[in-house]
Amino acid sequence: MPSGAAAPFLLKENQMKKLLLASAAALALLTMPASAAIVQNLGVNPNSGSGHFSNDVGGATFEDDYTFQLLGAQFVTIASATNVYASALDKITGFTGQLYQIVGAVDPEGVVGDDIGFGAITAVACPTAPTTCQILGGSRELPGGNYYLEITGTGGGQAGYGGDLTTISVGEVPIPGMALAVPFGVMGLGWMARRRRQQGLGKELAA
Repeated sequence: MPSGAAAPFLLKENQMKKLLLASAAALALLTMPASAAIVQNLGVNPNSGSGHFSNDVGGATFEDDYTFQLLGAQFVTIASATNVYASALDKITGFTGQLYQIVGAVDPEGVVGDDIGFGAITAVACPTAPTTCQILGGSRELPGGNYYLEITGTGGGQAGYGGDLTTISVGEVPIPGMALAVPFGVMGLGWMARRRRQQGLGKELAA
């Protein structure tokens, strides 16, 4: 049995051990890949200037939502979400995109709510650079309303993506019936290379 004088010392020692264990656990959580998340508003009837989106996801699992609003029926094009990489370790696993019409508020991450989804698409190898590039994109006619583009996946190394969401009034589509002929999810819209920042893993965050 410890003497009365030694008891306070042992108590403090036990408290210190608990504090060190808690600190180690917290540090382990901090060093784990975090779940990256962007909620960015691309505005009303986005164009090539206002509709740009990107995220340097690094090695994180991400579920990024890019909201936008349509005034009147619009032909919406994702042209396109692209990950250009130098190493196979920088590929994005499960790299997918999907358009949703917002019903009420945007559904929380990982929750399937009442938002209306339109045909999820999965990234494929870029036709001109199949070993160093992933791409997803497509087009769809949508009525006026509130929407978001959700892009998900798990990055590796210095993974990241960038792309553009653009709109054109259905009445201005040059080829009759084009919106019906090119549903969201059809590939081959051309791809946009993005330069990867060599230092840091930045995140773009806008209200």
